[in-house]
Amino acid sequence: MPPLSMAAARRLLGVGLAGASALAQAHITLETPEAEAGSHYKAVLRVSHGCDGSAVKALIVKLPPGVQGAKPMPKPGWRIDIERSPLATPYASHGRRITEDVSQVRWSGGPLPDAHYDEFVLTARLPQTPGRLYWQVSQICEQGRIDWAEVPAAGQSPHELKSPAAVLDVLPAAPTAHVH
Repeated sequence: MPPLSMAAARRLLGVGLAGASALAQAHITLETPEAEAGSHYKAVLRVSHGCDGSAVKALIVKLPPGVQGAKPMPKPGWRIDIERSPLATPYASHGRRITEDVSQVRWSGGPLPDAHYDEFVLTARLPQTPGRLYWQVSQICEQGRIDWAEVPAAGQSPHELKSPAAVLDVLPAAPTAHVH
């Protein structure tokens, strides 16, 4: 097995630490907390608990600005509802002009008991611009609701938030090699 580059080692360490930290906090988190700008991303939202003992009966994901063409993965026992919104700036996809896109995905049904863990998955194309994307998620339970929607202010640690949104760091795209 070839040795890891320093960049690859840092990414693996960061993913491992982010994963351990996220599970310890018991918030809704993304399985893969970073991805390249402009890439197709598989968002795996991890749900580790209900609402103070109550089972989850719906999960609503508000897509961050610039995320395009989201497609949710069906889950047995859950219904999917997709909300589309007009775009301020249309884009082209497969030769078509896209003027509205998925803005929210809702899974409802289940339920997911408080003592169980599950994942909700969608794929989408990420923006071309690197930066931090916040995935706001509402967790609707048989009794209660948690809105994982808080975004830290400039200079504020996300650990200071009671109900932080899931975070995805969009990294600069790797340079492509030119073949001569």
